[in-house]
Amino acid sequence: MKKTLLVTASVLGLIAIILGAFGAHGLKELISPEAQKTFETGVRYQMYHAILLLFVGSSTLINEKIKKVIFYLIVFGVLFFSGSIYGLATNDLSSFNFKTIGFITPIGGLLFILAWGVLIVNFSKLTYKIR
Repeated sequence: MKKTLLVTASVLGLIAIILGAFGAHGLKELISPEAQKTFETGVRYQMYHAILLLFVGSSTLINEKIKKVIFYLIVFGVLFFSGSIYGLATNDLSSFNFKTIGFITPIGGLLFILAWGVLIVNFSKLTYKIR
């Protein structure tokens, strides 16, 4: 699971950088400033959660079962939240109307919240021995 977490985190980070550059340069003349800002939100949240996956994959404070739960919450959170935001921001450039699937954006956000909540619960259960 550790390798999967770290590779996935790296791939999500790489894609976030590519999409960020594309949004800043390639889409600049094609979509409105408001849509650009929306696109940047998707990139930012994808990168935040790529970094979180790097931490989770590297941490010895999180057991394997919890790591797996967090992995799935974040991967689906990125797909639903950031993915739908990318589609919504570039909606005018596509023949597909991404507004029809816009309802998945808050579901992705909820998955992010749940991932952070699982971390909180995991860390609150840690016990330390005083030496």
